[in-house]
Amino acid sequence: MRKLILLYITLTLSLSPMLTYAAAKKSQKQTVKVSHTKNQKNKAGSYDLAKYKLRGSAHSVKKSRVHVQKVNMVVPRAYDGSGPLELASTKALVINQLTGEIIYAKNTNQLTPIASVTKLMTAMVVLDALLPMDDLLFIGDEDVDYLKRTHSRLNIGTQLTRGELLQLALMSSENRAASALARNYPGGIGAFLAAMNRKSEMLGMTSTHFFDATGLDSNNVSTAEDLVKMVNAAYHYPEIRQVTTTASQEITLFGRGNPLNFVNTNSLVRGSDWVIGLSKTGFINEAGRCLVMQAEISGQPMIIVLLDSAGKQTRIGDANRIRKWIEYNDAASLGENVSG
Repeated sequence: MRKLILLYITLTLSLSPMLTYAAAKKSQKQTVKVSHTKNQKNKAGSYDLAKYKLRGSAHSVKKSRVHVQKVNMVVPRAYDGSGPLELASTKALVINQLTGEIIYAKNTNQLTPIASVTKLMTAMVVLDALLPMDDLLFIGDEDVDYLKRTHSRLNIGTQLTRGELLQLALMSSENRAASALARNYPGGIGAFLAAMNRKSEMLGMTSTHFFDATGLDSNNVSTAEDLVKMVNAAYHYPEIRQVTTTASQEITLFGRGNPLNFVNTNSLVRGSDWVIGLSKTGFINEAGRCLVMQAEISGQPMIIVLLDSAGKQTRIGDANRIRKWIEYNDAASLGENVSG
C-alpha cells in the first residue's frame, strides 16, 4: 500500500509543471490572436500598428497608435519675370545690340579674369590674318596646359586643319586647339598676343589685356563693358557665329578609327528654344563661371555678358531669368532706370 501512495505522489509532481506550461501557452496564444484581429484598416486606408511589451513574468499586449504628422511641402514658384531681376553673376551687362540701350547693368566696370571668353579674340585674330583654313597643324607639347593641368582630348601629335582647331577652340573650348592656333601664327605666340591686344585697343576695350590665347592665364582681364564690345565685334564674323552656335560635331582624329563627338559647352545651344547668334563660355577658379551671348529676346537682338558666377548652372539660370524678365516687361521701356 505504501508503494502505491509513493508512486501516486511522484506522478503528480512530475505532471504539474507540464500542465502549468501548457496552460500558459494557451493563454498567450489567445491574447495575441485577439490583438491581431483589432489591427484593422482604418478610415484613411492605412494600418494601425500594435506594440508588444512584457510586464513582469506574464505576457500582455498593448496597442498604441503611431501618429503621422502631415507636412505640407512649399514649392517655390518659378521665376516668371514679374519680380525684380536678381542674378547670381557678380558682374553682368545686357544691352540692346541694335540701339545700344542698356537693359541691365551690374558692376560693369569691375576688372575680372575672363577665362575662355578670351577665345573669341583668339578667333578674330586668326580670321583677320586670312590664313588658310585647310592647313594641317599638329598638337605639340607646347600646347599642353601645365598651368591649370586641364584635360584635353587632343593628344600630342594630333593633326587637324586650322579650321577644325578653330571650331574646337570655340565650340568645345579646347585649350590645346587655341594654343596651336596661336603658335602657328606668323611670328609665333609673341606676335599673336601683340595682335590680340592691338585688336582690343582698336575696339575701344581700354580695360582689357591678354597674356595668352586660351584664357587659362588669370592675367587675361576685362570688364563687362569691354566684353560687350568684343561680343559685338565677333558677331560680325560669320565663321564665329556658325561655329559657336553648333551643338556638336564629330571629328576624326589621326590614328583613331572612329570619330569623336565634341559638344558645345553652352547647354542653351545644345538643347533649348533660345535663338542664339553667338555664344562662348569660360571657367577658371579666378574667373568663376562666365557666359557671353548674342541672342534674340522679344524680337530684339541682345548682347548678354555674365561674369564670375558660382556654381555650374547659375550662369544658365541667370540667362533664363534675364530672358523671362525682358519678355515679361516691355523691352522698349527697360532703360537704365530698372537696371541693377
